[in-house]
Amino acid sequence: MAPAALEHVNVTVSDPTKTAERLCDLFGWKIRWQGSAIHGGFTVHVGAEDSYLAVYSKDTPGDPAAESYFTRGGLNHIGITVDDLDAVEVKVKAMGYEPYNHANYEPGRRFYFDDEDGIEFEVVSYA
Repeated sequence: MAPAALEHVNVTVSDPTKTAERLCDLFGWKIRWQGSAIHGGFTVHVGAEDSYLAVYSKDTPGDPAAESYFTRGGLNHIGITVDDLDAVEVKVKAMGYEPYNHANYEPGRRFYFDDEDGIEFEVVSYA
């Protein structure tokens, strides 16, 4: 039996369409599906052929979550692998985000950035 694979993660954002477009620009992803979702919301599925990130917004926004690392069940960060870490960092900076926590470690290199919704992304390369 083959091991299970992660298909998708669903996160709440302020603007699913803008978030999906930005992720397509940064990571070469495509929009796989978009449409109405639970609680009168709207979702865009953005990613690759075998996995995606569902970015969702409901009709009336709630209060932002507290620091996720202290919230049981909170989202800490989303890790994305890329072939060319330096090229993606240039794109991240061009979009106005501030990369931080750069590290070279076995077996790869990484940096982090936060988007306007406070979602932390870890971008890592094993190349």
